[in-house]
Amino acid sequence: MIILGVDPGLNVTGYGVIEVDKSKHVKLKEAGVIRTKARDAISDRLEKIHRGLLNIVKEYKPEVLVLEKLYSHYKHPVTSILMGHARGAICLVAGVSKVKLASFPSTRIKKAVTGNGHASKQQIQRMIQGLFGLKEKPEPMDVSDALACALCYVNVELR
Repeated sequence: MIILGVDPGLNVTGYGVIEVDKSKHVKLKEAGVIRTKARDAISDRLEKIHRGLLNIVKEYKPEVLVLEKLYSHYKHPVTSILMGHARGAICLVAGVSKVKLASFPSTRIKKAVTGNGHASKQQIQRMIQGLFGLKEKPEPMDVSDALACALCYVNVELR
């Protein structure tokens, strides 16, 4: 099974593609980011995210696309709204590609990967590095967050 984890962001969208075999062994296939420019129109930025993820879906043919559920903090409502735009473009990728969409709260993702629902981004990054045997920590953190989304699906839905 191929799983695509995505960490939505309007500036930087992280993604990670993993493959899970029947014995639940996980292999990293690809990971990276899609970057947009703040000075560009939001429509152009969303189109770049959408097009970039469509290309990844076409190349790797995931069965599932996994996202973090949208969280809104009352002190930062604009951030949540902008994240919602990016998340909508990503959900559209799943819809037009006929890929199952799954989403989990951030605390569930952190707990599934580290055992601690309130783990820091650095803890997630180090755990991802160790689990995949990477020489370097995944940079930027959006990559490790996306891989954590994919691993959460494995640990929650496939175990």
